[in-house]
Amino acid sequence: MNGQNMKFEEAMARLEAVVEQLEKSNVGLDESLALYEEGMRLIGFCNKKLNDAEQRVEAVRLEKEGFTTEPFGEGTV
Repeated sequence: MNGQNMKFEEAMARLEAVVEQLEKSNVGLDESLALYEEGMRLIGFCNKKLNDAEQRVEAVRLEKEGFTTEPFGEGTV
């Protein structure tokens, strides 16, 4: 499955499966490395999804409270 189309829940389920496989003592070195790399990619994907969700929730909260935010960038010191 393409990581761009994966849902958070699917990524978490796959990450759990990867961890289970790594915990088995019969996994060889090459397979362990491949699983580790996949797990790290999944962790990055999940962290990004969680950060994006947190930002959306904060934006909605601020909007509901009547606050507006401006993007941080040019012109700020």
